[in-house]
Amino acid sequence: MTFLKFLFREILVFLFLATLIVIPFRLFIAQPFVVQGASMEPTYMDSEYLIIDQLTYKFNEPKRGDVITFRYPKDPSVFFIKRIVGLPGETVVVDDETVTITTPGVGTIQLVEPYAKFDGPLFGRQSLTLGVDEYYVLGDNRPRSADSRVWGVLPKENIMGRAFLRLLPITNIDYLPGI
Repeated sequence: MTFLKFLFREILVFLFLATLIVIPFRLFIAQPFVVQGASMEPTYMDSEYLIIDQLTYKFNEPKRGDVITFRYPKDPSVFFIKRIVGLPGETVVVDDETVTITTPGVGTIQLVEPYAKFDGPLFGRQSLTLGVDEYYVLGDNRPRSADSRVWGVLPKENIMGRAFLRLLPITNIDYLPGI
């Protein structure tokens, strides 16, 4: 076998093995995500590069405070990143800068949100009770976020995964950023 045939065969084997590993990894375990816009500032800035963990929610339920990526309910070809505030069955009341959660059989809490930014006009008072497999999500930069206050509840099936790693910018590399 000539050197060129050997090299060509080795390249094909490499490409086949790389495809065999990368495609399932991207489909089922993790995938890249680039933040677009100001809705999650100061937690995430525009153009930051994240790795999204797609495996955790196959075994565990999403939790309050998790930062997730999901398919926008009104256009599933668009992806958003927001923070989970309300869980299935809860009643969420958003009154400008105050978020109150009522969980049946447990009680009422007012969220403490040190990550939230309030430097502009807000939406006033809203109240919503979540159904089974429905979540209420908010951006950390409340005046600049189109979230559940605007378009309603997030169905569980739209959730892709949680922010697992921030890779870029290199000066802000972080594990489970924003939690």
